[in-house]
Amino acid sequence: MYEAVQPYAHGMLDVGDGQLVYWETCGNPAGKPAVVLHGGPGSGATPSWRRYFDPARYRVVLFDQRGCGRSRPHAADPAVDLSANTTDHLVADIERLREHLGVNRWLVLGASWGSTLGLAYAEAHPARVSELVLFSVVTTSRREVEWITREMGRIFPAEWARFRDGVPPADRDGDLADAYARLLADPEPAVRERAARDWCAWEDTHVGTIPGHRPDPRYTDPVFRMAFARLVTHYWRHAAFLADGQLLREAGRLAGIPGVLLHGRLDISSPPEIPWRLAQAWPDARLELLDAAGHGSGHGIGERVLAALDEFAGRR
Repeated sequence: MYEAVQPYAHGMLDVGDGQLVYWETCGNPAGKPAVVLHGGPGSGATPSWRRYFDPARYRVVLFDQRGCGRSRPHAADPAVDLSANTTDHLVADIERLREHLGVNRWLVLGASWGSTLGLAYAEAHPARVSELVLFSVVTTSRREVEWITREMGRIFPAEWARFRDGVPPADRDGDLADAYARLLADPEPAVRERAARDWCAWEDTHVGTIPGHRPDPRYTDPVFRMAFARLVTHYWRHAAFLADGQLLREAGRLAGIPGVLLHGRLDISSPPEIPWRLAQAWPDARLELLDAAGHGSGHGIGERVLAALDEFAGRR
């Protein structure tokens, strides 16, 4: 990866609804514009994202999506209302940030949930996207949410049983994301904390399909854990606030936008069928499946992200 660089500018953008979104720019102020869409929802834009880009050739914009990271108000506070935190709100935030920074078009880099958001943004504003680089590709459909929260129990039966048993017996045969969201809104702090722990334990499990998987250390932070669990369950219970099949159905709007889709064959929690179907609907996309990789940037995915970004660096 490229050398670690510090932002040359940063700020808080008032996007309305009482929301302040943290943003930062790094690299070359005269370079090719790019925006990073982090995963989660709720992971925040960590400094490691900066290192995918050649700092001499890119002007990189990172921001923390509503409710997480350095943006405010923070979803770790149970009093924070999430009703103004939807995919449409986040897409509008990206546009406000683009206009605020005076960017005409930019490359979009997104991973996991960030790939869903990147697709939603590009389909809503195709004239503003020069290229798309997406890895660990998901569309956050109801089918995908059901797969992760229930069917992945066939791969990790004991761990899934603990996850299922974290909700009241009456809720165990229903929508588990919805059941956990209700627990995370419980007036009793101990109930909320246990739900956040149980949710994040399952998150760490279902992506662990490759040898040597290590737990995500961020889940040991109670503030991160609570905000992450609240935001993921909020989005998953609503299937990303998108019509069923919307992102695939409207992929034709991406015509003319070059894209690279990077995905691990061992990413069982987000099956390779997802990016494969997207690539069938988006002829300008190149799908690369890496045999040894799972969910995330390991086992060659990160190197292919670097290669794709280097490939696009000179394209205007």
